[in-house]
Amino acid sequence: MLYIDSLLPNKTYQYQVSSIQHQVSSNELSVTTMDTTSHNFTFETFTFGGNAGSCTLYDVAIIDENYIIAVGTIYFTDTIGQPDPQPYGAAIWDGQSWELKKLFYNTNIPVTPRGIFVISPTEIYLASGSIFKWDGSSSTVQLVYSRLNLPDPNATIEKLWGNSSSSIYGVGNIGSIVFYNGQSWQRIESGTELIIRDVWGVIEKENNQRKVFCTVLSSVALGEHKILTIDENNKVDSLHWDTGRIVTSSWTKEGKFIYTSGWGVFSNKSGRWIEERTIPLFYTNRVRGNGLNDIVVVGNYGFLAHNNERNWKVYDEFLQMTSADFYSVAVNTNTIVVVGYDGEKALTILGKKI
Repeated sequence: MLYIDSLLPNKTYQYQVSSIQHQVSSNELSVTTMDTTSHNFTFETFTFGGNAGSCTLYDVAIIDENYIIAVGTIYFTDTIGQPDPQPYGAAIWDGQSWELKKLFYNTNIPVTPRGIFVISPTEIYLASGSIFKWDGSSSTVQLVYSRLNLPDPNATIEKLWGNSSSSIYGVGNIGSIVFYNGQSWQRIESGTELIIRDVWGVIEKENNQRKVFCTVLSSVALGEHKILTIDENNKVDSLHWDTGRIVTSSWTKEGKFIYTSGWGVFSNKSGRWIEERTIPLFYTNRVRGNGLNDIVVVGNYGFLAHNNERNWKVYDEFLQMTSADFYSVAVNTNTIVVVGYDGEKALTILGKKI
């Protein structure tokens, strides 16, 4: 058995998906500050589904500014107005609008991913308990690693990171870590049975060696929280994490300056963790960046903040979205993409630098 889990002027986009026409609602707003070089974005918000069940987008990847893939679970009603039992698993941005796509394994089993890693536009890996490979265009995906190979029957793979077709990591609950070397997948003993919420890696400049960071989260607020590290030989160690706070995600450009999200935002630039106290204390879910002067953190209750190395900018207008949680974010030179939900609708926020 395979386990797969599951303001301002309005504009409306029309698009065709599987012979059913849907509407995507959009709100556009412009944000400007005195710091015109870094914090100025035009944001546009899109929502999907919500009329046939709760919908959420969990992760997102930017291939380029005209090709973005968000993944999650989106429900609509079918052609006769009944809830469609087969949800959409991906939303694809082509530079003009979002196209929703259903994904299937073995012709009829819906796949609703919670993690995505892109090697190329035609080589995409998806985490949905198990790990699947997708060509980016068809409606079918290939199973490449079954969660049934994990030692615990409740274990799943939820997030992915890699730096080539022969170097891909998957992480998930019950301390699950797997690695693909281009030929086969192997388990890595993590030393924990807690949830591994995120994975991010770099190639360190000084030695050209791969280093991977995995954030470990206890389901208990005062439980054990830490950041695992995995070296080039897949040896697992951990960073000193003495904040006493929940940590949900980490990001680094070169392996030295590290930022984290969780219960508050922390940075480590000189061997010790410093809380970023110039931004309000929120529960944050993901941190990603394009460089040390271009970092974004997202979290619950519409929290979205940008760092340009000199200061943080919190986009207060999104804090008005009290029913919204932002789960993930991707960043490149000119684009920010945030995903999550607002009420029962899945949500994306597309930010373009002005």
